[in-house]
Amino acid sequence: MLITLNRLTIPPGEHLFLHDVNWKEFNSVLAELGESRATKIAYNNGLLELMTPLPEHERNKELISDLIKVLLEELEIEFCPLGSTTFKSETLLKGIEPDNCFYIQNESLVRTLDRIDLNIDPPPDLVLEIDVTYRTHPDIYLALGVPELWRFEKGELQINLLQSGNYVESENSLVIPDFPLKQIIPQFLSQCQTQGRNQAVKQLRFWVRQNVGWVK
Repeated sequence: MLITLNRLTIPPGEHLFLHDVNWKEFNSVLAELGESRATKIAYNNGLLELMTPLPEHERNKELISDLIKVLLEELEIEFCPLGSTTFKSETLLKGIEPDNCFYIQNESLVRTLDRIDLNIDPPPDLVLEIDVTYRTHPDIYLALGVPELWRFEKGELQINLLQSGNYVESENSLVIPDFPLKQIIPQFLSQCQTQGRNQAVKQLRFWVRQNVGWVK
């Protein structure tokens, strides 16, 4: 790169675009950035985007991820959360770091893996993206074959399911079926703000158990 990344500062909520970045340069950028960082990347056919999230973005990401984990735990559905793991494909010239991602149907296939190779391993079953100051990249997730993409923007959840080579917006999730997620998530976030995260999680667990008829 003509300008080394350690000389660049990306303020929270801002983007940096680098054009005509080849695959070797893309991997060099990843190596230079390292793993302990706040900056996220998206790479699509030579265009590299670097962005730094705002506190609002991170708060919603963590709280919605908590909600997903609670639902899966209470429904006794095994899962593997992989956070902002870098997923990339040289063949497709694409790379992305989701806000959070989960292996659910394919959890057993990645349970013991320290690295994911999309040439032989499946993509995440569910990806979560929080849109605050930038849009997500559904075209990248589509190319990588992610079956379900959640996008949370302006207090609303959008559930996108991969069908016949395209994402189709749906009222219901495949990985967490039979729950009104579009209503639960905004309500849960509101409770976190008014009552605190721990109290909201307790109420959520109780609600799930009541609705599936369990007594624990």
